[in-house]
Amino acid sequence: MLSPTRLIASLPSNSRHLALLLGLLLLGLAVASDLLNRAPQLTPPLLAAAVVSALLSGWGVPRLRQLKLGQVIRAEGPQAHLSKAGTPTMGGLLVVPVGVIIGALVAPSDERLPAVAAITLASMAIGAVDDWRSLTKHHNTGLTPRGKLLLQAISAVAFLAWAAYEQQMGGDIALPLGWVLPLGLLIWPLGLFVFLAESNATNLTDGLDGLAAGCGAIVFSGLGLQLMLRGHEGDPALAGFCAAMAGCWLGFLLFNRHPARVFMGDTGSLAMGAAMAAVALLSNSLWPLLVMGGVFLAESLSVIAQVWVFKATKNPATGQGRRVLRMAPLHHHFELGGASEQQVVVGFWALSLILVVLGLVLLP
Repeated sequence: MLSPTRLIASLPSNSRHLALLLGLLLLGLAVASDLLNRAPQLTPPLLAAAVVSALLSGWGVPRLRQLKLGQVIRAEGPQAHLSKAGTPTMGGLLVVPVGVIIGALVAPSDERLPAVAAITLASMAIGAVDDWRSLTKHHNTGLTPRGKLLLQAISAVAFLAWAAYEQQMGGDIALPLGWVLPLGLLIWPLGLFVFLAESNATNLTDGLDGLAAGCGAIVFSGLGLQLMLRGHEGDPALAGFCAAMAGCWLGFLLFNRHPARVFMGDTGSLAMGAAMAAVALLSNSLWPLLVMGGVFLAESLSVIAQVWVFKATKNPATGQGRRVLRMAPLHHHFELGGASEQQVVVGFWALSLILVVLGLVLLP
């Protein structure tokens, strides 16, 4: 039986063809959903966002290079990544507004969409500050972890305060088989945790060319699909927003696939996680997000496990401890196990697709 590392290492790695195949697959799912619902709810925003973000990225990447916004690569990472130093970053500035604007135009009268757009853009701004400080300091750290979490928490609390005032969130979590988890007032601290956890999980996943962008497009598509399959008419407003966000990352993937000509940076990854969290909380889709976003969850847990085990087994004399992975986050573990960067990315895309299907089967 093949180990996960050997299985990933056996995958194809033609990034251009696979990125195109991924885009066609997600477009096909959107079209199929629209045919089932007899209304074009997902396909137009997905296509529009993909085309606009691709065009804007094509225009903007040379500008980012001219501004010398080159990524600083951390020395502790895989040595093969040192060649990526100088690749333009902050690409999220080019595509996140595209997804947000097109997504908000899906249903202009729906008061939830401006709120989701606001938390997404606020998280993009926090990421931009983090990226900018990293670039100006010529180091792979921008804001301090505590400072970044504080800014994220402030924006999340503002969103949750609006949701409480407008009564947009209930106290129950829908689970499969008709089960309901009643949380009451505990939904609010859980909501804050979801924002912080999801934004930082997508941030940790953004470590290989096309990894976060591809997985993000898949998960947003899955969230949109499950929202349209729920009930009689579904939730076309939030589903359309998800489709637009999926489209913007598909367009970006044309330039972010291996070898990446631009990185999204914290500017993009923090916004991606915040948008997912906001949609999930407003649509009672925390369970689908947990399942479909399993890759993001695994990446986050891999870092937590690595740090915890190292500290728990640390020898005071040598300062060394045990490690459960070759390197965290999880994608680096497979890289150092012999799989190429492209094979790891394709493997994680495939896993995300499987988890989306599982999430659709286990609809609450």
